Amino acid sequence: MIEQRLAEQRGVADHGWLNSHHTFSFANYWDPAQTGFSDLLVINDDRVAPARGFGAHPHKNMEIISYVLEGALEHKDSMGTGSVIVPGDVQLMSAGSGVTHSEFNHSSTDGVHFLQIWIVPDANGTQPGYQQISVADSEKRGKLRLIISPDGQEGSLKVRQDVRIYAGLFDGAEQQTMTLPADRYAYIHVARGSVTVNGITFKAGDGARVRNETELHFTAGDKAEVLLFDLRPLEVNHPQR
Repeated sequence: MIEQRLAEQRGVADHGWLNSHHTFSFANYWDPAQTGFSDLLVINDDRVAPARGFGAHPHKNMEIISYVLEGALEHKDSMGTGSVIVPGDVQLMSAGSGVTHSEFNHSSTDGVHFLQIWIVPDANGTQPGYQQISVADSEKRGKLRLIISPDGQEGSLKVRQDVRIYAGLFDGAEQQTMTLPADRYAYIHVARGSVTVNGITFKAGDGARVRNETELHFTAGDKAEVLLFDLRPLEVNHPQR
Protein backbone atom coordinates (compact mmCIF):
# COMPACT_ATOMS: atom_id res chain seq x y z
CA MET A 1 0.00 0.00 0.00
CA ILE A 2 1.28 3.44 -0.96
CA GLU A 3 -0.31 6.21 1.12
CA GLN A 4 0.51 9.45 -0.69
CA ARG A 5 0.83 12.79 1.11
CA LEU A 6 0.80 15.77 -1.23
CA ALA A 7 3.13 18.75 -0.94
CA GLU A 8 0.27 21.14 -0.24
CA GLN A 9 -0.87 19.02 2.72
CA ARG A 10 2.33 19.76 4.62
CA GLY A 11 2.63 22.29 7.41
CA VAL A 12 4.04 25.70 6.46
CA ALA A 13 6.07 28.21 8.44
CA ASP A 14 7.01 31.52 6.81
CA HIS A 15 9.31 33.69 8.92
CA GLY A 16 10.42 36.00 6.11
CA TRP A 17 14.05 34.88 6.14
CA LEU A 18 12.93 31.22 6.39
CA ASN A 19 10.23 29.40 4.45
CA SER A 20 9.77 25.87 5.72
CA HIS A 21 7.43 23.05 4.74
CA HIS A 22 6.99 20.32 7.34
CA THR A 23 6.15 16.80 6.19
CA PHE A 24 5.55 15.80 9.82
CA SER A 25 4.53 17.71 12.93
CA PHE A 26 7.23 20.20 13.90
CA ALA A 27 7.45 23.33 16.08
CA ASN A 28 4.12 25.22 15.79
CA TYR A 29 2.71 22.80 13.22
CA TRP A 30 0.94 19.96 15.00
CA ASP A 31 -1.15 17.25 13.37
CA PRO A 32 -1.67 14.12 15.50
CA ALA A 33 -1.95 12.06 12.31
CA GLN A 34 1.49 13.24 11.15
CA THR A 35 3.98 12.52 13.92
CA GLY A 36 6.61 10.78 11.85
CA PHE A 37 6.72 7.29 10.37
CA SER A 38 8.62 4.47 12.06
CA ASP A 39 11.98 6.01 13.11
CA LEU A 40 11.64 8.91 10.64
CA LEU A 41 10.54 11.92 12.68
CA VAL A 42 11.18 15.05 10.59
CA ILE A 43 11.50 16.10 6.96
CA ASN A 44 11.70 19.88 6.79
CA ASP A 45 12.00 21.47 3.34
CA ASP A 46 13.80 24.74 4.17
CA ARG A 47 14.61 27.81 2.08
CA VAL A 48 16.81 30.37 3.84
CA ALA A 49 17.42 33.94 2.68
CA PRO A 50 20.96 35.19 1.93
CA ALA A 51 23.21 35.62 4.99
CA ARG A 52 20.47 34.41 7.34
CA GLY A 53 20.11 31.21 9.30
CA PHE A 54 19.64 29.35 12.54
CA GLY A 55 21.79 30.65 15.39
CA ALA A 56 23.46 28.33 17.89
CA HIS A 57 20.88 26.01 19.44
CA PRO A 58 21.02 22.65 21.25
CA HIS A 59 19.97 19.15 20.21
CA LYS A 60 19.98 15.90 22.14
CA ASN A 61 19.38 12.24 21.27
CA MET A 62 18.64 12.72 17.57
CA GLU A 63 20.28 11.79 14.27
CA ILE A 64 20.14 14.96 12.15
CA ILE A 65 20.76 14.85 8.40
CA SER A 66 21.18 17.86 6.12
CA TYR A 67 20.81 17.40 2.36
CA VAL A 68 21.44 20.52 0.24
CA LEU A 69 19.51 20.99 -2.99
CA GLU A 70 20.61 24.51 -3.97
CA GLY A 71 23.14 26.99 -2.61
CA ALA A 72 25.56 26.52 0.28
CA LEU A 73 24.86 25.81 3.95
CA GLU A 74 27.44 26.74 6.60
CA HIS A 75 27.57 24.51 9.68
CA LYS A 76 29.36 25.05 13.01
CA ASP A 77 28.99 23.02 16.18
CA SER A 78 30.24 22.60 19.75
CA MET A 79 32.35 19.58 18.68
CA GLY A 80 34.59 21.99 16.78
CA THR A 81 33.28 21.00 13.38
CA GLY A 82 32.91 23.67 10.72
CA SER A 83 31.96 23.06 7.10
CA VAL A 84 30.08 24.44 4.12
CA ILE A 85 27.90 21.87 2.40
CA VAL A 86 26.70 22.22 -1.19
CA PRO A 87 24.53 20.11 -3.53
CA GLY A 88 25.82 16.54 -3.55
CA ASP A 89 26.97 16.73 0.07
CA VAL A 90 25.26 14.76 2.81
CA GLN A 91 25.83 15.68 6.45
CA LEU A 92 24.95 13.61 9.51
CA MET A 93 25.22 14.98 13.03
CA SER A 94 24.58 12.54 15.88
CA ALA A 95 23.44 14.76 18.75
CA GLY A 96 23.78 12.01 21.36
CA SER A 97 24.22 13.31 24.89
CA GLY A 98 24.04 16.90 23.64
CA VAL A 99 25.47 19.23 21.02
CA THR A 100 25.00 22.85 20.00
CA HIS A 101 25.16 23.90 16.36
CA SER A 102 24.31 26.71 13.96
CA GLU A 103 23.32 26.63 10.30
CA PHE A 104 23.55 29.69 8.07
CA ASN A 105 23.22 30.49 4.42
CA HIS A 106 26.86 30.87 3.40
CA SER A 107 25.99 33.30 0.58
CA SER A 108 25.17 36.99 0.97
CA THR A 109 23.40 37.06 -2.40
CA ASP A 110 21.76 33.68 -3.09
CA GLY A 111 19.25 31.60 -1.18
CA VAL A 112 19.91 28.10 0.11
CA HIS A 113 17.43 25.23 -0.22
CA PHE A 114 17.96 22.11 1.86
CA LEU A 115 16.22 19.25 3.60
CA GLN A 116 16.69 18.66 7.29
CA ILE A 117 15.82 15.11 8.34
CA TRP A 118 15.61 13.72 11.86
CA ILE A 119 15.91 10.02 12.71
CA VAL A 120 15.19 8.70 16.22
CA PRO A 121 18.36 6.91 17.41
CA ASP A 122 18.53 3.40 18.82
CA ALA A 123 20.15 4.60 22.06
CA ASN A 124 20.21 7.80 24.13
CA GLY A 125 23.12 9.56 25.75
CA THR A 126 25.76 8.41 23.26
CA GLN A 127 28.87 10.32 22.25
CA PRO A 128 28.01 13.09 19.78
CA GLY A 129 29.50 12.76 16.30
CA TYR A 130 29.74 14.33 12.87
CA GLN A 131 30.06 12.78 9.39
CA GLN A 132 29.95 14.13 5.85
CA ILE A 133 30.27 12.74 2.32
CA SER A 134 29.96 14.09 -1.20
CA VAL A 135 28.02 12.02 -3.74
CA ALA A 136 28.41 12.88 -7.42
CA ASP A 137 25.31 13.14 -9.60
CA SER A 138 26.70 10.29 -11.71
CA GLU A 139 26.33 7.96 -8.70
CA LYS A 140 22.61 8.83 -8.42
CA ARG A 141 21.73 9.18 -12.09
CA GLY A 142 18.98 6.71 -12.99
CA LYS A 143 19.45 4.73 -9.77
CA LEU A 144 19.08 4.84 -6.01
CA ARG A 145 22.40 5.30 -4.26
CA LEU A 146 22.77 4.35 -0.57
CA ILE A 147 23.76 7.47 1.40
CA ILE A 148 22.83 6.52 5.01
CA SER A 149 22.96 3.09 6.65
CA PRO A 150 23.46 1.53 10.10
CA ASP A 151 26.79 -0.05 9.08
CA GLY A 152 28.29 2.45 6.62
CA GLN A 153 27.92 0.16 3.61
CA GLU A 154 29.00 1.37 0.16
CA GLY A 155 30.59 4.51 1.52
CA SER A 156 27.40 5.70 3.20
CA LEU A 157 27.22 7.62 6.46
CA LYS A 158 26.64 5.51 9.56
CA VAL A 159 23.40 6.27 11.40
CA ARG A 160 22.56 5.04 14.89
CA GLN A 161 19.36 3.28 13.85
CA ASP A 162 18.12 0.47 11.57
CA VAL A 163 17.42 2.89 8.71
CA ARG A 164 18.74 3.08 5.16
CA ILE A 165 18.34 6.17 3.00
CA TYR A 166 18.82 6.21 -0.77
CA ALA A 167 19.07 9.20 -3.13
CA GLY A 168 18.29 9.08 -6.83
CA LEU A 169 18.02 11.30 -9.91
CA PHE A 170 15.51 10.38 -12.61
CA ASP A 171 14.86 12.09 -15.92
CA GLY A 172 13.33 10.88 -19.18
CA ALA A 173 13.80 7.17 -19.78
CA GLU A 174 15.85 6.60 -16.60
CA GLN A 175 14.22 4.10 -14.28
CA GLN A 176 14.95 1.92 -11.30
CA THR A 177 13.16 -0.89 -9.50
CA MET A 178 13.86 -1.17 -5.79
CA THR A 179 13.09 -4.47 -4.12
CA LEU A 180 11.95 -3.89 -0.56
CA PRO A 181 13.10 -6.29 2.16
CA ALA A 182 10.39 -8.46 3.69
CA ASP A 183 8.59 -6.98 6.70
CA ARG A 184 9.92 -3.47 6.14
CA TYR A 185 8.27 -0.09 5.66
CA ALA A 186 9.47 2.64 3.33
CA TYR A 187 8.96 6.35 2.87
CA ILE A 188 9.26 8.20 -0.44
CA HIS A 189 10.10 11.91 -0.58
CA VAL A 190 10.40 13.77 -3.88
CA ALA A 191 12.67 16.75 -3.33
CA ARG A 192 12.55 18.21 -6.85
CA GLY A 193 10.89 17.60 -10.20
CA SER A 194 8.37 14.82 -10.69
CA VAL A 195 8.45 11.04 -10.97
CA THR A 196 6.06 8.10 -11.21
CA VAL A 197 6.24 5.33 -8.58
CA ASN A 198 4.17 2.18 -9.16
CA GLY A 199 1.92 4.18 -11.47
CA ILE A 200 1.41 7.06 -9.02
CA THR A 201 2.69 10.50 -10.03
CA PHE A 202 4.69 12.46 -7.46
CA LYS A 203 5.71 16.11 -7.76
CA ALA A 204 8.17 18.15 -5.70
CA GLY A 205 7.32 18.00 -2.01
CA ASP A 206 5.08 14.95 -2.30
CA GLY A 207 5.78 11.92 -0.16
CA ALA A 208 4.27 8.56 0.74
CA ARG A 209 4.17 5.98 3.47
CA VAL A 210 4.78 2.52 1.98
CA ARG A 211 3.57 -0.68 3.62
CA ASN A 212 3.25 -4.24 2.29
CA GLU A 213 4.93 -3.54 -1.06
CA THR A 214 7.62 -5.83 -2.47
CA GLU A 215 8.89 -3.51 -5.21
CA LEU A 216 8.92 0.19 -6.05
CA HIS A 217 9.26 1.15 -9.74
CA PHE A 218 10.64 4.66 -10.35
CA THR A 219 9.83 5.80 -13.92
CA ALA A 220 8.88 8.84 -16.03
CA GLY A 221 11.11 11.25 -14.16
CA ASP A 222 11.17 14.93 -15.04
CA LYS A 223 14.31 16.35 -13.42
CA ALA A 224 13.39 14.39 -10.30
CA GLU A 225 15.48 14.10 -7.16
CA VAL A 226 14.17 11.44 -4.80
CA LEU A 227 14.93 10.17 -1.31
CA LEU A 228 13.82 6.68 -0.29
CA PHE A 229 13.82 5.59 3.37
CA ASP A 230 13.95 1.87 4.27
CA LEU A 231 12.46 1.66 7.77
CA ARG A 232 11.53 -0.74 10.53
CA PRO A 233 7.84 -1.80 10.41
CA LEU A 234 6.76 0.31 13.39
CA GLU A 235 3.58 2.26 14.01
CA VAL A 236 4.74 4.82 16.55
CA ASN A 237 2.97 7.92 17.82
CA HIS A 238 5.97 10.15 18.52
CA PRO A 239 5.47 12.97 21.03
CA GLN A 240 5.78 16.53 19.74
CA ARG A 241 9.30 17.92 19.91
